[in-house]
Formats: sequence, structure tokens, C-alpha cells
Amino acid sequence: MTHDRTAVREILEKARAEGRTALTAPEGKRLCDAYGIATPGEGLATSAESAAALAAEIGFPVVLKVVSPDILHKTEAGGVVVGVSDAEEARAAYEKIIANARAYNAEAVIDGVQVQQMVGGGQEVIIGAVTDPTFGKVVAFGLGGVLVEVLRDVTFRLAPLSGDDARGMLDDIRAADVLDGVRGAEPVARDALADMIRRVGDLVGDFPEIAEVDLNPVFADARGATAADVRILLAEGPVEEPARLSREQILASMNRIFKPRAVAVIGASAETGKIGNSVMRNLINGGYRGHIYPINPKASEILGLPAYPSISAVPGEVDVAVFAIPAKFVPAALEEVGAKGVAGAIMIPSGFAETGNTEGQAEIVEIARRHGVRMLGPNIYGYYYTPENLCATFCTPYDVKGNVALTSQSGGIGMAILGFSRTSKMGVSAIVGVGNKADVDEDDLLTFFEQDDNTACIAMHLEDLKDGRGFFEVARRVVRKKPVIVLKAGRTAMGARAASSHTGALAGDDKVYDDILRQAGVVRAPGLNDMLEYARALPMLPTPKGENVVIITAAGGSGVLLSDACVDNGLTLMDIPPDLDQAFRAYIPPFGAAGNPIDITGGEPPATYENTIRLGMTDPRIDALILGYWHTIVTPPMVFAELAARVVAECRAAGHDKPVVASLAGDTEVEAACEYLFDRGIVAYPYTTEKPVAVLGAKYRWARASGSMGG
Repeated sequence: MTHDRTAVREILEKARAEGRTALTAPEGKRLCDAYGIATPGEGLATSAESAAALAAEIGFPVVLKVVSPDILHKTEAGGVVVGVSDAEEARAAYEKIIANARAYNAEAVIDGVQVQQMVGGGQEVIIGAVTDPTFGKVVAFGLGGVLVEVLRDVTFRLAPLSGDDARGMLDDIRAADVLDGVRGAEPVARDALADMIRRVGDLVGDFPEIAEVDLNPVFADARGATAADVRILLAEGPVEEPARLSREQILASMNRIFKPRAVAVIGASAETGKIGNSVMRNLINGGYRGHIYPINPKASEILGLPAYPSISAVPGEVDVAVFAIPAKFVPAALEEVGAKGVAGAIMIPSGFAETGNTEGQAEIVEIARRHGVRMLGPNIYGYYYTPENLCATFCTPYDVKGNVALTSQSGGIGMAILGFSRTSKMGVSAIVGVGNKADVDEDDLLTFFEQDDNTACIAMHLEDLKDGRGFFEVARRVVRKKPVIVLKAGRTAMGARAASSHTGALAGDDKVYDDILRQAGVVRAPGLNDMLEYARALPMLPTPKGENVVIITAAGGSGVLLSDACVDNGLTLMDIPPDLDQAFRAYIPPFGAAGNPIDITGGEPPATYENTIRLGMTDPRIDALILGYWHTIVTPPMVFAELAARVVAECRAAGHDKPVVASLAGDTEVEAACEYLFDRGIVAYPYTTEKPVAVLGAKYRWARASGSMGG
């Protein structure tokens, strides 16, 4: 795909030199021509006679539009006339447009009137790009025309984007079926539309100074796609990409922070109830095997360890310094930490940007960067890394080791994570508070957890992203190996931000987050409990080899609800072939129902469960099983749990490995049965049909994004 970047650069530099932030329509067309974006034939008229001549040359009917750097909203100014069908109408339209423009803005510079081939027919869509404050250049696609901001049927991707991403956008709008032709209409040329989307992404990717591109409407039909109106805005000032450390630089610090040989506690205390005391106790009682250095100028010994008046007095090297002192004392202590060559500063103190003290936070960021210290926080509870028995926090100790790493921007959410992981027996590799994210953020932590053999799944609670593009690039790489689950708070942030184009007005914050997190392959959780359950279950579930999901249930009502949940979570219920249907019928009563869901009915003995589950596990055409159990005297909850766990284990041992989830309905005994199943590799929940299917759906979303389906 070749582009004339030189031509674009000349146009942009001319506009900049003239102090303009908006390109004229002819300039916009030249940019489109340079990047192979189809637009109608057109020319610039500077008189009524030239308008008539151009119209005749282009071919009637035509559209006339005012060309002025001072009039952005042409229709509002009465600067557009459509359907001009002959030379006399062209002359009249020219005069009318000039008069309307003068009346609208007497001071406006008018370059002339654009005479443009009139296009129409097919479907009206919008293709554009905006500069998102979190993610940078973002491409938009959706239904276009006059109702674009009413329907708001639009999707976003990070620019530049691949051909697959562009084609995926066509299927991602609610009205995607319209593009395939409805009520006898021809389907649109999907390849041409996807190509235009990709070219817009290339344009804004190559020229960061382009703030917005608005192609609306784009007329798409079976022959191709043409942008009938082009609007391009430039950024008002210089555009700078945030500075990013290399992967090697990040790991050099993160490895020392998570695997320290020595930890200093600045503000260590022997007094119970002090944060400095809690941190010391957690380090000691948690079993950390490295050196622990209490720092307190008023003590010679704390909790049986020699205390030092400052970190500079410590005789050996120190990898991590945990700060447990008031905010006003942090800068001076951080200078000493930097001079000591410490890799990581764990900033527990509050009183910085979260309270309005942005200057104080900027000061410690400058100190840390000057010394090459990576800073976690401030305003955090600390961090756990269980493989090293490292509990550098003032919260309760944690000792259940596992393979899930969790991070949170909130201390309260961090404690919820801690409690859930303890009560659910979900072992963790790490729990990390990020707080204000003045320095270390999710990108740095993902980079570490990606190569950490102790971590198989990463779950992150966040309220914002400091560098959305940086996060996207790291996450897209990490998900190829490990699931990344995100709970993004602020889903209902107030509407779309004010913008001067259709594309900008459509870019509501959460919609952009949702689409781009999905583009990265991240599994987004709708709520806190969902994030925790996904984190608990996804590492345990085998990766499905295909899309065929089968429901085996003992209650028709549960089967209906489970089917609905499958649709909600993007799962495909298998069309049972005749031979498999007959095989299932051999095990269920005549009044049961094969098909999918397979209803074995509620009064069946354990053998019916066992035989149908075994068939579902061993038939290679079935890729995942959903079990719906109904509490009966004939097959009590624990009997069901024991037989289901045994059958699944036997089948997996024989090489028939596939994800199995279960919904158990019944009296309180089903709670213990679910716990029994969970402990044996079957994701099971009582009193809900939605949650087990949601977990299975999350596993499928990751499997598709990572390319591991069928692997």
C-alpha cells in the first residue's frame, strides 16, 4: 500500500504556516488522493461561469460547497447546494452560496466554491479518526449520514490498524447485517470499505499532527466506496509521544523489585498500629529470606533487627525501599534512596495528587527519574510477591501461593482481592497496588508478569490508563501467552466529550476503551466479582479446540437459561449431528430431549449423568461442556459432584481434555458440591446459570484473541 507522504507534508506545512487548524475541502481531497481514499470528481470554481463550466465537465448532477478556512460548518452557513442539474442552476447555486457565506461571516476568507460530482446510493457510513486523550490516534467506523449522532452505531480501533482489524470493524457495529444487503439491496464491497478504513488509519498514523478526520457520508455499494465529504482538523500545538522505556530497561528494575535481595523500610517502627510496624512484621512473619533493614533515626533496633538512621548508613546494597513516612518527608528520603542505587521505591504515603498536591507528586517523580529509581504509587497498600515470600504491605499477610497476578488502583479494591483470594482458595503469585501511578503503571507490571514463570494469568482493576497506546502494545503481546483480564471502572462516564466533528462526538470514553481493549485481546470484566472469578477460573480451564459447545442438563428451565447465557457470551451451541443425537438418546429416557441442550430430565439416576458426560467428553466434535444439575433425592448434589469429577478426570487422563463448567440448582448442599468440583478442575457455581457460562465465554474470548484455539 503506497502513499504520497510528500504531498501530504506540503499541504500540512502550508496550513500550519497560515496558522490554520482546519483544511479546506480541496486540501482534504488532495490528502485523500495521496492516500488512495476514493472521493468524487471535483474542482474549485471562483466565478459563476467557472462553476457552470466545471459542472458540465464533471457531469450533472453536481453538488456545490463553499470553500473557506473560516467556515467549518458549511451546511449551517447555507454553503451547500445539492442536486444541481444544469449550467444555469450551477451559476445560480454559486451566487447563492457566496451570498449566504458573506451573510454568515462577513470577515470570512472565501477561496471559492467546490463543484463536486454528486454521489449516492448504497449504504451511508462514516469513517473517521480522532485523537483520544488516552490512546492517541483512533479510527472510527459506523453508520453515517444525518443520523450518525442519533444512532451512535460506531466502533473504534487503534491506528494504524491491520487488514484483519479493519474487516473486524465491519462486523462490530449493531447494524452489520445492513452491509450484507437487506430488502433486496446489494451487499456492499466489504474489501473496499475495509481498505478505506485502513488507509485512514495509515494517514493519521503517519501524521500525528492530524487531530481529526471525518469522512461522512461515505457511500458504499457493490462497486466500491466513495467519501462524499471530507473534513480534516489539525492539532493546535506540537504533538509528542510519551517517553517509553524499553522492555529490557523495565525488566532490569522490575526483577529487582519483585525478587529483591534486600528491603529497607523507611519509617520502620516498633510501635504496634504504625504502618512502619505492620510492614516490618509482614516482611518478617511472611518468611521473606532477604535482608531487612529498618530505617529510623530514633531507634537502634526494631523487632530484633539493627536499625539505621538513614538508608545511606546501610552497609550493603538495597533493591527496594518501602516508604512508611508522612508525605512531607518523602522527597529528602527519596534523594538518599536514589543516591544508594535502590531499584524500587514503594510509596505507601498518601497526600500527593489524590489530595490535590500535584506539585509534591511532580517533585518526587523528578527525583526518582533523576536517580533511575522506579516508583510504585504513591498512595498504595504495598505489594505481595508470594514466590519470594515477600509481603511488603501494611495489610494482612497472605500465604496462599498460586499463579494469578492481580493489580488494583484502589486500596479498597486491593483488600477485596485479598479477601476473595483467601476465601476462594485462589492462590496468587502477586497482589500489587498501583495507586496514583506516578511512575510504575500497568505496562511495567504486564512486562514483568509476561516473563514470570510463576504467573499464568493477570487481572487488573484500573480507573484509567496513563499511556493507553503503551498498554495496548504490551497487552497485545502478553495475551498470546497468558490471559489478561481488566476491570475498567468508569463505564458510565458522562457521555461523549465535546468535539467539532461527527467522529469526535461519537468517541465516548468507555466505548473507545471497550473496543480497543478487545482489539488488544484483553478480556474485560463487567464487575469486580467477575474479574476475580475469571482470574480464578481461566488458568484452570483447558483451552478449547473449537467452537462447539454442548449443554447437558437435568432441568428444562435451566437449559433455556444456559442457552440464553451462551448467546450473551458469544458461544456457539453445536448443531448435534444425527449419529451423536442417537448416541445421546441411548442414555436418556424417551420423554427427555436430545438436540442441544440435551435434557436428561430430573429424575434420572447417577448413571445417566455419568454416561452422558462421558459421551460429551470423548466425542471429538464437542469442544466444551456446560452441565446443568438439578438437586434430587435420586442423585444428591455430592453424588453428582463426585461422579462428574471422576468422569472428567478419567477422560482428561485419556487425552480428552476440554473445558467443563457447571450450574448447580438446589438446596444449600449444592454449595459444598460446587466447591468440590472447583477443587477438581470443573468450574461450578450454585444458584446461577449465568456465571459459569460467563467464565467459559471469557476463556473463549482469550483463546480466540491469543490464537491458541485448537492448539
